Amino acid sequence: MKVLWVCNIMLPAIARQLGQSYSNREGWLSAMLDRFLQEQRRNRITLGIAFPVDREIGNFSRKMKLIEDESCACYSFVEDLNTPEQYDSEIEGRMKEIIEDFKPDMIHIFGTEFPHTLACVRAYRNPTKTLIGVQGLISACSVAYMADLPGKIQRKATLRDLIKKDSLKQQQKKFYKRGIYEKEALRLVGHVAGRTDFDREAVAKINPDAKYHVLNETMRSCFYRDRWKRNACVPYSIFLSQGDYPLKGFHYLLQALPAVLEQYPEAHVNVAGNNILRNDTWKDRMKISAYGKYLKKLIRENKLQDKVTMLGMLDAEKMKEQFLRSHVFVCPSSLENSPNSLGEAMLIGVPCVAADVGGIHNLLVNGGDGLLYPAGNIGQLSEKIIEIFSKEAISEKYSDNARHHARETHDADQNYYKMIRIYQDIIG
Repeated sequence: MKVLWVCNIMLPAIARQLGQSYSNREGWLSAMLDRFLQEQRRNRITLGIAFPVDREIGNFSRKMKLIEDESCACYSFVEDLNTPEQYDSEIEGRMKEIIEDFKPDMIHIFGTEFPHTLACVRAYRNPTKTLIGVQGLISACSVAYMADLPGKIQRKATLRDLIKKDSLKQQQKKFYKRGIYEKEALRLVGHVAGRTDFDREAVAKINPDAKYHVLNETMRSCFYRDRWKRNACVPYSIFLSQGDYPLKGFHYLLQALPAVLEQYPEAHVNVAGNNILRNDTWKDRMKISAYGKYLKKLIRENKLQDKVTMLGMLDAEKMKEQFLRSHVFVCPSSLENSPNSLGEAMLIGVPCVAADVGGIHNLLVNGGDGLLYPAGNIGQLSEKIIEIFSKEAISEKYSDNARHHARETHDADQNYYKMIRIYQDIIG
C-alpha cells in the first residue's frame, strides 16, 4: 500500500533534516510517524508526507527523501501560513504534482481547517480513497469564537489590529471563511476519521454519505511517562495551556479567579502559549490586540497583577513539567472537539476542570475523571477549582481514574493498529 499523509505543519523529523525551525504543535502526529516507520516493513505500507512551507523557505527541493533508508518520500507545498482564510488555487496544481509523483493508493489528510485540505481533495478527485481526519471543526468554532465577550469589546480594534486587519470581528470572519472550505472538503470525501459524539454529528450534517471511522489520537511520547503527585505539585497552582484568542476562554478564568482567591489567596495561574500580554517595551505595547487589552483590563480590575504568569511557548518536556507542577489543569474553552492538552493532562493524572462543550465529555467523565461545568458559567468554574483544592482524596481519585481512562483512549498500540485497519478497509 502507498499512503500519502497531508499534514498541517512540517513535522519536526523533517525540519531537523532540512535545518529548519519547527513547531511542537501536532506532537501526536510525530509520535504516530515514529511508530509508522518502525512497523512499516511488517505492514507493507510505503508512506509519503506532504506539508506546507511559507514562500520564504519554499525554494528548497520540492521533493525530498526523509530518513536515511529512504523509507518515506516527503513533499513540500507553498502555503501562506499567515492567511489560512485565503484559498490559493496554485496549491491544487502542486497537489496534482505530488499525487502524480507518489501515486498513492489513498490519501489521509490531517485536519479540516486549512485551505490545502480542500485543494488536495479537489486535486485527487477520488472520494472513496480519501480520508480526512477531523481535529477541530473550524466552522463550528467560528460560531463560538467570541466566547461571551461584551459587545463593545468585540467591536474594538487597537492600532495593531487595524494595521494587521486582524480585529476580533475580522478574526471571527476569517474562521467563518475557513469553515466554508472545510465544509466543501468534507462534502467531497468518502471517509472521515473522528473520535467524539460532537464531530460525528457535525460531519453527518455536512456529509451524511461519508463513512465515519472512530480513530483516537496518540499523544506525545513523554506524556506516557511520569505521574502527577499531590505532594510534588505547587499547591493551588492553576494551569491553562493556551489563552491568546477568545475561544480558549482565558477571560472566563480571570473572572472566576477572585472567588478562588477569597478561599485560597495563594492561588496562581500559569498560562502557556503565545504571550499576548507582553508589555516590556513600547513595541510590545504597540503590538497588543483588543483581546489582550481586555485581558489586561480584567487583571487590573480584579487586582490579579501578581496572580498571573505567562510562560510563553513550551516544548513537550517543559509542558509536561508544568503539568506535574500544577494543582489543577483548566480547559475553559467555549468550544473544543478533543483537546490534546486535556488528553495529556489526564495521561499523567493532573486533576482537571473543563467546560462541558463539544466532545470533551467523551474524554473526561464528570465526577469520575475530573469535573465538568456549563460553558461560560463563571461561578461554576470557580466552584469546581475550589473543589479540587479542598477535597484532596477526591482529586486524587480523579487523578487515578483520568490516568486510566486516558491510557485507554490514547493507547498507542490500539490507535496505530486501528489506523492500519482503516487504511486496509479504504484500499480494499
